[in-house]
Amino acid sequence: MNWKENLPDVGLLLLRVVPSGLMMTHGWPKMNRLFDQWGSEEGVKFFDFMGLGPEVSLILTVAAELVAPALMVVGWKTRWAALPAAFTMGVAAFVVHGGDPIGDKELALLYLVCFAAVATLGGGRWSLDAVLDKG
Repeated sequence: MNWKENLPDVGLLLLRVVPSGLMMTHGWPKMNRLFDQWGSEEGVKFFDFMGLGPEVSLILTVAAELVAPALMVVGWKTRWAALPAAFTMGVAAFVVHGGDPIGDKELALLYLVCFAAVATLGGGRWSLDAVLDKG
């Protein structure tokens, strides 16, 4: 196999790992915030999505910004993991920052497109999904 045949797999690897790794830097502080604020006098302070409550909204956001990207980094259940990450970025762009200028929502939109592409394309040959499918 020559190097040109590997380029699509390199592209899928980059598309899956780089945005996911960067997204985890947003999820980690939210997880710490959840642990710090849970059960405190002030309670959890976070955007209340669809009346779910700030606690549930933050838990779902941590799952979408930390757990799902970690699954995408290793390429396990990649398409499924990309869906909550993409959805959360859609909420960030169109609900949380809906009335803001494009500059305030462009990062969420960029993540949304990356995760939607991963949901569509899958993890590629260099993923845990591909290894497990061979077994």
